[in-house]
Amino acid sequence: MSGAPLLVTERLELRVPAKDDLAIMRAIVDEPATARFLAPSHSASDHFQRFCRNAGSWLLYGYGSFMLRERSSGELIGNAGVFHSDRGLGADFDDLPEAGWILRADRAGMGLAREAMDAALGWFEREHGRLRIVCMISPGNAPSIRLAERLGFAPMREAVLPETETVRLFERVPDRS
Repeated sequence: MSGAPLLVTERLELRVPAKDDLAIMRAIVDEPATARFLAPSHSASDHFQRFCRNAGSWLLYGYGSFMLRERSSGELIGNAGVFHSDRGLGADFDDLPEAGWILRADRAGMGLAREAMDAALGWFEREHGRLRIVCMISPGNAPSIRLAERLGFAPMREAVLPETETVRLFERVPDRS
């Protein structure tokens, strides 16, 4: 993708996905400590479709989740950002920019998701304006719920994914002042 953004924070580089990232992200989301908070998707086909949804968001909408490279180690440790999706959860959630973050389990709790999302949300607002953004989080994922609230997301409602998993929906609405 020409003109693809590269964001640099104190500890991370955020870049668009590349095909070589697929296997690394599959390993990250297959970690039991991470997988327990994600929608069921354990087949290679499911992982491929999730990865391509993000890459397609970049191509079709000009934004998507960034791949996170830890500057100190050079390792890919997850993804974070705002992507476009339609999950069949209703007009108040579907066909909107959606925020999300996934970190390798051994990097959770270090403030890296917050650092990445601050950078990604800042970039998104500079490039696309202050828009309403939604996100969904597993009800048992208390750290992600706290992060969403710190990022300005407010609870909307609970919903059931087509795979029958209950999730909590949040929204971040631009100030009206």
